[in-house]
Amino acid sequence: MKGKRVLVSGGSGFIASHLCRRLVDEGADLTVLVKYNSVIDNVRLVGIWDRINVIESDLRNPDSLKPLSDIRPEIIYHMAAYNHVGDSFSQISEAFDSNGKGTVNLLESYEDYDRFVYASTSEVYGLQQTVPFQEDFTPAPLSPYAVGKYAGEVYSRMKWHSHNKPVVMIRPFNCYGPYQSTRAVIPELITKCIQNVDLVTTEGLQTREFNFVSNLVDGFILAGSLPNLEGQTINVGCGQEISIRDLALKIHALTDSKSELKVGKLPTRSGEITRMCADSTKAKKLMGWEPKVDLEQGLISTIEWYRRYLRQFGDPTSELAQLGQHEALSY
Repeated sequence: MKGKRVLVSGGSGFIASHLCRRLVDEGADLTVLVKYNSVIDNVRLVGIWDRINVIESDLRNPDSLKPLSDIRPEIIYHMAAYNHVGDSFSQISEAFDSNGKGTVNLLESYEDYDRFVYASTSEVYGLQQTVPFQEDFTPAPLSPYAVGKYAGEVYSRMKWHSHNKPVVMIRPFNCYGPYQSTRAVIPELITKCIQNVDLVTTEGLQTREFNFVSNLVDGFILAGSLPNLEGQTINVGCGQEISIRDLALKIHALTDSKSELKVGKLPTRSGEITRMCADSTKAKKLMGWEPKVDLEQGLISTIEWYRRYLRQFGDPTSELAQLGQHEALSY
């Protein structure tokens, strides 16, 4: 990536921000699209903010994408999305406009790239009869979020078939790591365990795989740099299932938490996928991708990060907490 002009949409997102830091470390000339050109609104990028080009843009507004013609990116990573599965049922228009129409707007705003990597999602598989999920399965998305993401994937694939554009579709599976929102299951469990707050969950019999963020970033880097991947749809996931119940028990043990486990006290979410895990044979064959960090290693690293995070936000004597003491400021 050294010297390459690279664009990352949604650069302040969880996975995207880790990708951005890797790209900068590898010497890319990096531009990010964010909704607000402010480090306060994009705190995940604070460590590299002065080393990247920032464009304030909303993919739902095609006019905001006009600067791409001046930047002329060689590699585009389309990571921006409305990304909450549960909330998408009540925010249907926003989810579809961001994930479907937003992808169309980006693809039509600039076409002179060497590689366009579309970040799809494992959620597009939805209701399947067998696992692990293979790329040739017929998608059956079960949420407005997933429908919108699949629409973006279909349009990206159309650009390859109809216009021979060098597009690659990546389907990442569940991810975790530093900087993830505590609305996601692993950081929610970790922060509650660290704070000794009771864990109230569903029966937790549904299984998922969880990938440490650096493993997925490895996959995205390969998808943007290796030759002969154009037109491919590729799963990136470890394929190792764990039930949500067992995940909660593991995190509870690793944090040495005193919180009470109340498993089965919440109802199962409507439309919940029972099992979800990847067949990553294609990723290994075409890209040589394999996960380097296993679940326990990743959880230990993530737990330590959230301990530091909670000390900064939870300790009223920390410098970060003191910045929020508005009564001490003079205007």
